[in-house]
Amino acid sequence: MGFFFIGAILLIGVLASSLFVVNQWEMAIKLQFGKIVDSEYTPGLHFKIPLIQNVKKFDGRIQTMNSNPERFLTIEKKDVIVDAYAKWRITNAAQYFRSTGDNVATATRLLTERITTSLRDEFGKRTIQEVISGERAEIMALLTKDADEKASELGIEVLDVRVKQIDLPTEVSQSVYDRMRAERERVAADLRAQGAEAGEKIRADADAQRVVILANAYKGSEEIRGEGDGLSAEIYANAFRKNAEFYAFYRSLNAYGKTFNNDGNMMVLDPDSEFFRYFKSAEGKK
Repeated sequence: MGFFFIGAILLIGVLASSLFVVNQWEMAIKLQFGKIVDSEYTPGLHFKIPLIQNVKKFDGRIQTMNSNPERFLTIEKKDVIVDAYAKWRITNAAQYFRSTGDNVATATRLLTERITTSLRDEFGKRTIQEVISGERAEIMALLTKDADEKASELGIEVLDVRVKQIDLPTEVSQSVYDRMRAERERVAADLRAQGAEAGEKIRADADAQRVVILANAYKGSEEIRGEGDGLSAEIYANAFRKNAEFYAFYRSLNAYGKTFNNDGNMMVLDPDSEFFRYFKSAEGKK
């Protein structure tokens, strides 16, 4: 009875040690004497040979790798200090085990080296202005693609690479700010010059239009004045023809009124002058 009980316990122990569970978030490989014999495991219950085989499990969820800030040279040979991070996960457990030996520090170091290389390559193709504000989204996409290609040999997929912060070394900052200020001032000067040129064109065009408008107005007024003078002369002529004597008398009275309007007026004329003919006779006879 005792041997049966002990045998049952041993059997249960052997069965228990021959079973293993792979969770939804895990990836697993089976090793036999240190060599990988299987790595395609779905979540669930699986078997192994006790004492001969053992199982290594890896976290298959998305992980974050934060790297230390690094200095990179731009195409202008200027230093920038870049602080970046990456989102990654294991896609090939067997390849990951062979490349890193199941050592997290080794995996982090190898992945960091590849991402750093990608950062150096991309920043080396661009100016400071472009990496700071001009092409950030494009750089992130290229970094992710390049880092993913380099990390595939580790059994790792790089899902995203992001730059948290880009700083300039103290010795570079002032020169960069001065250059940016000069560039903005140049653009502002160009815009002011364009505005001044446009203003001169508008003023010249307005002056030309003013001259044309005034000339046309003067021409129109002279034509109207001429027409009025002609009509006035015609009216006077018609009136004169109807009663020439009255018209002569009327004009003489107007002349007398204008001549003797002021007390200081003095005229030296011959008394028999035509001017005084209506002083002598109402009929204007001498």
